[in-house]
Amino acid sequence: MSVRVLLVDDQPLVRSGLRVIMADHPDLLVVGEAADGAEAVRLVGELGPDVVVMDIRMPGMDGIEATRLITAGPATARVLVLTTFDEDDHVYDALRAGASGFVVKDMALDDILAAVRVVADGDALIAPGVTRRLIADFVGRPGAAPEGPPPTVEGITEREREVLTLVGRGRSNAEIAEDLFITVATAKSHVSRLLAKLGARDRVQLVITAYEAGLVTPSR
Repeated sequence: MSVRVLLVDDQPLVRSGLRVIMADHPDLLVVGEAADGAEAVRLVGELGPDVVVMDIRMPGMDGIEATRLITAGPATARVLVLTTFDEDDHVYDALRAGASGFVVKDMALDDILAAVRVVADGDALIAPGVTRRLIADFVGRPGAAPEGPPPTVEGITEREREVLTLVGRGRSNAEIAEDLFITVATAKSHVSRLLAKLGARDRVQLVITAYEAGLVTPSR
């Protein structure tokens, strides 16, 4: 099955470029385009995409508010944010709004396409070096802590706690398996159970939970 993609950017040239590139990949199907956040929210409900490639800075409703509305609603679409290195503050907001990953606009097109596939699969972080830095900075910032008490991780096993800690440190399933002397399939099963038990949409939210619950700190 193809990954159904909604492209959201106020620049027609950006949307057109991504559409043309994705047209050459049968596993990626562009089902629609939006020029602002409000249109994106509407089209998610109408078209049911798997992944929304979302620009942050747009007139009217921006990508952050659109991400918040999409991830809070009944749709299962995951949001992949388009960003630049000088927009970290906006990325932090998008992360809290529920974005599943990040790509930098000047990345190689093949890397952006790979990011769409990874977000659709929900199995790994996007651009690990960038994402780990963003999350570490995010949780270390004043005011970044969630309102109320830290999220609880009660109800998970000791092994799942170990896996969650490693996920929080940015480890892939293969790296977790190596660290804990288990198979990759077992590591993936632990991650899947953590997603279900903690009510997390994807792996990025597990990372945030690990930081906010104190299992991992930016210096560790």
